[in-house]
Formats: sequence, C-alpha cells, structure tokens
Amino acid sequence: MTPADLSLTVLHAVRRAVGEGALRAGTRVPERVGIERPRPGGSGDWATNAALQLAREAGMAPLGVAQVLRPRIAEAEGIERVEITGPGFLNITLADRSRHALVRDVLDKRERYGHGDALRGRAYRLVHPGDVRATVLAEAVRALLLAQGAHVHDERHDDPRHDARPRQDERHDERHDAHPHATRPETVTLRPLPVAHDVAALGPDAARWALLRPAAHDRALAPDGLLVQSEANPLFTVRYAHSRARALLRNAAQLGIAPAYEEDVAAPRLLAALGDHPAVLEAAARHRAPDRVARHMEATADAFLGFQHTVLPLGDEKPSAAHRSRLALAEAAGTVLAGGLALLGISAPDYL
Repeated sequence: MTPADLSLTVLHAVRRAVGEGALRAGTRVPERVGIERPRPGGSGDWATNAALQLAREAGMAPLGVAQVLRPRIAEAEGIERVEITGPGFLNITLADRSRHALVRDVLDKRERYGHGDALRGRAYRLVHPGDVRATVLAEAVRALLLAQGAHVHDERHDDPRHDARPRQDERHDERHDAHPHATRPETVTLRPLPVAHDVAALGPDAARWALLRPAAHDRALAPDGLLVQSEANPLFTVRYAHSRARALLRNAAQLGIAPAYEEDVAAPRLLAALGDHPAVLEAAARHRAPDRVARHMEATADAFLGFQHTVLPLGDEKPSAAHRSRLALAEAAGTVLAGGLALLGISAPDYL
C-alpha cells in the first residue's frame, strides 16, 4: 500500500464518519491528507495528522476526531492496526500482505512505479534563464511534473525580450490541450544558483548529478570525486546498487532461482524506501525539487546494499521461498533506482 493509497483510505474514513454523523454534518473533506513516516514517539509504518487537520471544522478536539477515524481506517484492507499518539496523530501499521502488494506493485509497474495523477488537470509553463544548470533543472522538473499527470508547455528562457504572456499560437494550444480539463498554465520560474565551473568534462551523467543533487538555491557540486568509483561518491553508490541488483538476478538465473515474493522479508529500511518512492516523486514534482529524488536514491541504495548479501544461498544452502522473496525485493530495489535515475536524466547501467 503506497502513501497515495493510504491517503485515499483516510479520506474514505472521513467521508464515512461524516455520512454516519460521527463528524459534524457539513465537515469539508480535504482533497488530500498528508501521509508521512512516524515522528519520534510514534509507531507503525505510516502516520497522518488528518485528525488535527479536521478538528477545527469538525468542532472537536483532534484527539476526538482521531478516535472517530481510528476504527474506520483499521477496517480497511491491508491495515493491521491503527494507534493514536500525541495530540491526535494516527499511526498506521500495514499487514504483511500489504508488503507483498508493495513489491508486486513495483514489479508490475517497473520504472513507472511512483508515477501518478496527483497533478492531472494542472498545466505549467517553465521559464528559466537558459544557462546550463537552469536548463538541466527544467528538464528534470518537466519529467517529474509529467510523471504526476501534469501538462507542461515547452520551456522558455526568462529573457526581458520575451513577453510573459503566451503567444497567439500558444493560446490556441492551451484551448486544445492534450489534457482537455487542464487549467490555464501556471508560469513557474526556475532560477537556480548558476554553476561556477565547467561540468562538461564530467560526462552527461555525472554532470547532471552535480547540477541536480544540491537544492536549486545551493551551489552545484564540485567536479572533484564525481568520477571516482568508490562509496565516497554517492552517484557511483546509487548506480552500483542498481548494477548489483541486476547481477543478483543474473546469478540467481544460473542457480535456477526466479524472483517471487512469497513470504515477508525482514528488510524494514529497504521496504520503507520502496514504499516512500511515490510520495517522494509527488513531493519533488509539487516543489519542483529533483534534489529530493536524488537524496531518496541515495537512501534506497544504502538500504539495498545493506541487504544484498542475504539474497542468494551461501555454500551448500538450498534455494528456498525466502531466497525467492529476497530476490524479488532486490529486483524491486533495482527497478526503483532505475526509475528514479531516469527521471533525473541519468543512465542506470546493468554493469559497472
């Protein structure tokens, strides 16, 4: 179950509570509720502050709203239990079968896992000054927005000679958009801190990482170390993790082992990273921040590399359902790494 799925589950519980009279009639159901990892003192796999968000309009204390929502969320398929912590946070623990569904979802959707329609019906025009960092940032932001269902008009340079209003042909395009329900395009100006050194010598992949890994208001990464093949280089670590996932699949095929998530795997960090991926992509699109994707790729790679040694049988150990499940999780990790890098315009080679 992804964060988007959980958000819909919570919203469904709110609608039920209003319809059943447990929450004040007329309480407005928000378009979306936040789903995040539990804060210190929390528990479970995910948490939501929906009760705090609704309390004022419902005319109740947040704790009271949480008590109304708790049983209705707990009844949903894939939820093991729901606990209330603090002033009214709802902490949600997923059932084991939801972890099976998570891995299956990644393997079914492949590199499109995490793509969604959170921004469907929205249209954007990206404007930037045209320097190398701004151009690369605009390309990555465009890919992220498209992955969330938005329509993006071609980027235009932020130049005083350009009128901010759409040209006549653009006005026509807006009326006959590929997304017929899209609103008038919102102009988004991207003006990252310009790069102070030449990144061309790094090659396209390392250059894009140098420009996209820091937030737009921070300096681009210096070239030193970006071509070094060691764990000190985060880009190498991310791409190496992907290549290791692919190597495990090749080695498993030689042993006659096929990936199949048949039983729960004790890999909480990796499962959490895979589960977070859709929410990270949506947040990166909304905030026009591809650096969030880069940081998430690092976290996913670290979690996978700490897990990879358990995937295949050792010595005379015979292949089991546990090995097939770990292999499926490794394949899912490699898939997420490849998809995240692709959105940044960076290749994910099978061999390094």
